[in-house]
Amino acid sequence: MKKVLLVSASLIALSATAPAFAADLAARPYTKAPPPMVAAIYDWSGFYIGVNGGWGSSHNSWDSVAPFLVGPEGSHDATGGTVGGQIGYRWQAGTWVFGLEAQGNWADFSGSNTSLLFPGFVNTSKIDAFGLFTGQIGYAFNNALLYVKGGAAVTSNKNYINTAAGARFGTAGDDTLWGGTVGVGLEYAFAPNWSAAIEYDHLFMQDRTVNFTSPAGALVASDRIGQDVDLVTVRLNYKFGGPVVARY
Repeated sequence: MKKVLLVSASLIALSATAPAFAADLAARPYTKAPPPMVAAIYDWSGFYIGVNGGWGSSHNSWDSVAPFLVGPEGSHDATGGTVGGQIGYRWQAGTWVFGLEAQGNWADFSGSNTSLLFPGFVNTSKIDAFGLFTGQIGYAFNNALLYVKGGAAVTSNKNYINTAAGARFGTAGDDTLWGGTVGVGLEYAFAPNWSAAIEYDHLFMQDRTVNFTSPAGALVASDRIGQDVDLVTVRLNYKFGGPVVARY
């Protein structure tokens, strides 16, 4: 009889405390699960415009041709600085980036050598401007882009022949020369729409025959001139459009 009374008393006490225990459980706050991680990746797609500057070297080989004495006159490097601008468009597919670009630069590449065939004369070459029209293929490491490029190139040249004393003997005037170019670059986006790059380009220019006239207008020389150009430039670009996309 006593055991029955003890069990009954325990059940009554438990019933009295059950509502309070349930209330404690209901009062606990509900915590939402954290959202999934979102990674922001740089999007290279869009139009861009920029400036560039650097150094260039033009290797020029001269060969005298008929109706004058035929033979090699030697070579020289015309070196100097350059500054210009570029405009282009890129579109990105996964990690691959494709683009088109036009670049125009002022230049001051000049150099000379004493003629091997006519020792009393000095041959001088100068590039005062050039342009590049290229396509690009690149691989993006998020906001870093490694790319190669290739296309057409054009240079604006001036060629002279002076005497050893420095007097002007013959002038060829302005000479526009077309050829091809290949290059490679590494570009880094350091801000939402800004990127900087370093680029190397090699220009393969066609050989051509250049006629030189004296100050009086007489034909005094004819040379077959070959030209290759090496360029190293630093570039700063501004890209229009959204800088990043989200990836889960």
